[in-house]
Amino acid sequence: MKIPISWLKDFIDLDGLSVEDIARKLTLAGMEVDEILYVGLPMPVYKEGEKHEFKTNGIAWDKEKIVVAEIREVKAHPNADKLTLLDLYDGEKDQVVLTGAPNIFHLKGTGRLEKPIKVAYAKEGSVLYDGHAEGQVLMTLKRAKIRGVDSYSMVCSEKELGITEESDGIILLDDDAPVGTPLADYIGDAVLDISILPNMARNANVIGIARELAALTGRELKVESPKLQVQPATSNLQSVTDLVEIELKNPEINPRFTAGLIRDVEIKPSPYEVQRRLKLAGIRAISNIVDATNYAMLELGQPLHAFDYDVLKERAGKKKVKLTVRSAKDGEKVTTLDNKERTLTSSNLLVCDEKGSLALGGVMGGLESEVTDNTKNILLEGAAWNFINIRKTAKQHNLPSEASFRFSRGVHPAMADQGVKLGLHYMSQWANGKIAPGIVDVYPLKPKDSVVQVTAQDVKKLLGIDLTLQQISDLLTKLDFKCKITNNQLQVTAPNHRMDIGEGAIGLADVLEEVARSYGYDNIPTTTMADALPPQTGNPVHEWEEHLRDLLVALGLQEVLSYRMTSIEKESRVVQHNTYVQFANPIAPEKSVLRRSLIASVLDNLEKNIRLSDSFALFEIGSIFEPVKNNLPNEPRKLAIAMTGLRKENAWDVKDSTTYDFYDLKGRLELLLSGLRLTNISYAGSDSILHLHPGKCAEIKIGAVVIGVFGELHPLVKEKYELGDSPVLVAEFDLEAVRGVNPTYGITPVSEFPPVYEDIAVIVDESVLAETVEALIKQTGGRSVSQVKLFDVYRDEKIGAGKKSLAYNLTYQSDKTMTDADAAAIRNKIVKRLEHAVGAKLRS
Repeated sequence: MKIPISWLKDFIDLDGLSVEDIARKLTLAGMEVDEILYVGLPMPVYKEGEKHEFKTNGIAWDKEKIVVAEIREVKAHPNADKLTLLDLYDGEKDQVVLTGAPNIFHLKGTGRLEKPIKVAYAKEGSVLYDGHAEGQVLMTLKRAKIRGVDSYSMVCSEKELGITEESDGIILLDDDAPVGTPLADYIGDAVLDISILPNMARNANVIGIARELAALTGRELKVESPKLQVQPATSNLQSVTDLVEIELKNPEINPRFTAGLIRDVEIKPSPYEVQRRLKLAGIRAISNIVDATNYAMLELGQPLHAFDYDVLKERAGKKKVKLTVRSAKDGEKVTTLDNKERTLTSSNLLVCDEKGSLALGGVMGGLESEVTDNTKNILLEGAAWNFINIRKTAKQHNLPSEASFRFSRGVHPAMADQGVKLGLHYMSQWANGKIAPGIVDVYPLKPKDSVVQVTAQDVKKLLGIDLTLQQISDLLTKLDFKCKITNNQLQVTAPNHRMDIGEGAIGLADVLEEVARSYGYDNIPTTTMADALPPQTGNPVHEWEEHLRDLLVALGLQEVLSYRMTSIEKESRVVQHNTYVQFANPIAPEKSVLRRSLIASVLDNLEKNIRLSDSFALFEIGSIFEPVKNNLPNEPRKLAIAMTGLRKENAWDVKDSTTYDFYDLKGRLELLLSGLRLTNISYAGSDSILHLHPGKCAEIKIGAVVIGVFGELHPLVKEKYELGDSPVLVAEFDLEAVRGVNPTYGITPVSEFPPVYEDIAVIVDESVLAETVEALIKQTGGRSVSQVKLFDVYRDEKIGAGKKSLAYNLTYQSDKTMTDADAAAIRNKIVKRLEHAVGAKLRS
């Protein structure tokens, strides 16, 4: 939110405080100033090496060269039809100034002006922004001849002075602008760009920031400013309560609705001071009526909406105007002020009359009853809305606005009538309107003011500072809290503009936060914790997962982190589930449920990055969410791995690298399980893993427990992703099952006797598994066979149809020096066992 310093000065005396001092105090109190924009005022000068606390931007206006002047006559240029010559007085002498400003061109040749026009005048040598360049480019005003006329000065547009980017016309100051006064003294300003967090929504207005500054500086808040003294209603006009009726169908969403009436307004531009402040605050000046609603909103924090009362009256006919606030019907339509027809849902609120919809409640008005140049009578509305409903509606229709910004963060219902009265006041001042007596005020659900009990011990315990109850009361009273000391306690009642103060323990924390802010966070002393440190305990599950990550990274895999939020459509590309944990208020359609597959998350990551490299080996450790009826979901931990691309990325010394296959993944998994000290591992083929390629996938078991699956991604699954032509290998582990297996830390002594190495090849049926043969060899050889390794698989018609040859490297080891005869005896025993068990034959 952008706030001009000049506007703050209407409500608090800031003399003696620099702009940086103000920004520093606000930032330390939780309202961080992101940037300071200087518009005419002198910018701070930093010494070399001095710290710049805030981002600053802007331009300073030379007080000797840039002043208030008045145009007395607009004359034709002798050599250019689109240029004019101005007879101008700058407070010291008359000047002739050349300009092409279109907003005074209509006065050319009309003679001496009956009422001089006050303008911003820059003399020769002034430093300004170039009004014809893109962006903000500084220039120095120099003497030149333009179409034969000497030009040495200029009247300025807002862009040239850094007020806005508008350069279509010159600034037309208010009639009371003092001629000859330095422009910096008249309208020089600085703008604070303040980050208003949701817990500071009450301060999204000028008075809110002024209130905070008054509390932080100990200065008086001028809430009784003459500008806030609402002009009395015109007594001879009919009361608005006799003309307008309001009905609220959903008071829990719309707890208050107020309306006031002003007659005989004159639609015209607002005073320039009003326009300037609105523009510096980031709001476009439109007309005095619309500007009055925006000005009151920025000043007080209550968004307002102006209806053309005559349009409402015409729609009502001879009946009393009746406004109804109700839920929209699904499919109902309304055309908003931006001339867009919007299709509504039952969660949206409509302001209607008997003829139909008039406005989208709390977000934007309707086109049919908007204020136009012909409007004479205004019905001004101020209401309170449920902030969650407004947030949903604004997001649903993509309608971010200053009003929805405030309503979606919470505006207290007590502000509604104050906002209407202030808006009517400004309309009467700027549009010469007559305020009708009374305010229509429907207020069925008045919120209860929070009351919190605070003791000095609470402050000491939670803030670490010693304050008396009177000191605490003084700090809170500055923020408009009502305080009463009784029985060594302070009874604190929240002010009617605060919606963020709870009750009980929460309310106590809220109030103590205000004490800390008012006292000054920077004034709270640093203290050493007095209590003994609690005993330090480890987190075995976390430490185990960190060890698992280290092993995976050492194997050349890269960790990825994915959102746990996903959509059913995304997950259904890999797996199908009937139920999910769904969000009541998803932030986006693609984040509407909690994931049930970690493989799907890793494949999404792989798809997004597939064009960035020739080779990928990714893993993720995380939870999936299995819904449980009428309870919180189960959150089992999983490990997912995905590999695709080249074994080695192509380089000058690597040509035509092959792609990853099933055994690349299997080898890494064997090393991973070995690093976890797991034994008794077996691999079994499976055709029941739907997302994996049949015949190219397997289950991993420890004993009889399945701890994971791996293999090549099924072609029908792969084609749903953009993953290139290479095979995609994936694996998924149940980490709770893996962690439940006790690791084996066995020690094998190194034998002092030499081993004997021997290769054997046996011919078996195609259906016989290699692991079956290996198990029989180990079982038969016993402790004499220390290692069995399959090194070749051979198929050929020469060894018979439906047959295969399995070649193993055997290592014999004994507690004595083994002879060839000893090795032959063991080999023969193994061959006989294989022949008997699986019909194997020794291949010669």
